[in-house]
Amino acid sequence: MNARDGPEAGPQADTDGGQVASTSTHTVRLELADEPGELLRALSPIADNGGNLLSIYHERGNITPRGRIPVEIDLEAPDDRFEGIVDALRDAGVNVIQAGTERYSEELTVVLVGHLIDTDLSDTLRRIEDCEASSVADVSLSAPEGTERASSARVRLAARAGETERALETVREVADEKGFDVVEPLVGVEP
Repeated sequence: MNARDGPEAGPQADTDGGQVASTSTHTVRLELADEPGELLRALSPIADNGGNLLSIYHERGNITPRGRIPVEIDLEAPDDRFEGIVDALRDAGVNVIQAGTERYSEELTVVLVGHLIDTDLSDTLRRIEDCEASSVADVSLSAPEGTERASSARVRLAARAGETERALETVREVADEKGFDVVEPLVGVEP
């Protein structure tokens, strides 16, 4: 079994022969800016909160829709410290797109229509991404008449289990503020 399979490491003995907290293997997926020091900035909160690095997969040649570099980190940490590591990463301004296995298990697609470019599309995506219930998985922009006219974007979101409504509410709030129309997925319709 490799680190990505997430085996339980079990309790470990401390130096006095007692038991310490059980450790597990965890995976976090991040998006980082392609700038010097960004990977180090992301690793510090892990080490500072008791995480032990197992592997880092840094996909420098693969850019996310938001123009960032995806990074996957496998780490070992006491079970009771993992959420603290994730919170510390977010507090440090690191974009966590997945943490552990439960995070983003549902997918939904919305279409935004309006002056997406003039109102700063990257700001729109960042604000949707700031909602901890979802992550922007993919964006496809269409502006056939240039930036002077309305454009449209298909935005695929990965949402936490049971939190698609919260993710949609964030999209609605941003769209309302920026004057976009939102085409939402049909809910409760059998294919």
